Amino acid sequence: MRRLDVDDNPVLKRLHAPPASRSPAMNDRNVFSVLVVEDNADLAANIADFLEGHGHQVDVAQDGVTGLHLAVTQPHDVIVLDLMLPGIDGLTLCRRLRQDAHSATPVLMLTARATLDDKVAGFSEGADDYLTKPFELRELEMRLAALVRRARKGEQLNRLQVADLAFDLGTRVVQRAGLSVTLPVLPLRILELLMKRSPNVVWRREIEQAVWGDSPPDSDSLRVHMHTLRAAIDPPGLPPLLHTVRGVGYQLKAPNAAPA
Repeated sequence: MRRLDVDDNPVLKRLHAPPASRSPAMNDRNVFSVLVVEDNADLAANIADFLEGHGHQVDVAQDGVTGLHLAVTQPHDVIVLDLMLPGIDGLTLCRRLRQDAHSATPVLMLTARATLDDKVAGFSEGADDYLTKPFELRELEMRLAALVRRARKGEQLNRLQVADLAFDLGTRVVQRAGLSVTLPVLPLRILELLMKRSPNVVWRREIEQAVWGDSPPDSDSLRVHMHTLRAAIDPPGLPPLLHTVRGVGYQLKAPNAAPA
């Protein structure tokens, strides 16, 4: 166990190391990384020992300043956050995490404050769940797992992937083999349709309807946009993903995908 804070003062900080054994109920899809921000060292250690015993990766900070630093600088799937913290209280930390750092990492507030007003304040500052002390460690793990599942599902819904071609629908960023791909608006719209329908063939008239509505231009316009799209996402040296199905339309599929 390593003990450091942002000023090199002692603070509980666990390294990301796999445990000697893993609970048989857990598999890789259920395992998550968690940041526990809790000033009670005994409670923080109990949480960390329990979660690590079930295969999860745990970092622990015992003050708000270190907790915010770790939340911003290191990736975690979920955060357990106490309200009464030295340095920065939990409500302020959560607010800064959401407003200043623009972090969407799920936050579970863990506190002895049990009134409705306390819970409203926590949710208002960006918390995703609220668990009052005392609590069962098994319930904490189940709540954290549920938050992680929802977050991962949201990421999947907001991201399209075909082979090594990725399209983030939120940022509109496209990457092929890890490199950014720049596309004009219309080819980008066509790509989104083809990726959503992959590996199926998309009829030419369906593409025209999606891009231009009821007033499609001449046939050469779509051909020009498809040429632009193909040049951008299928550069030399990479296996082609975009295919023309003559007399029908276009298909975007992974190189090893079965015929549609």
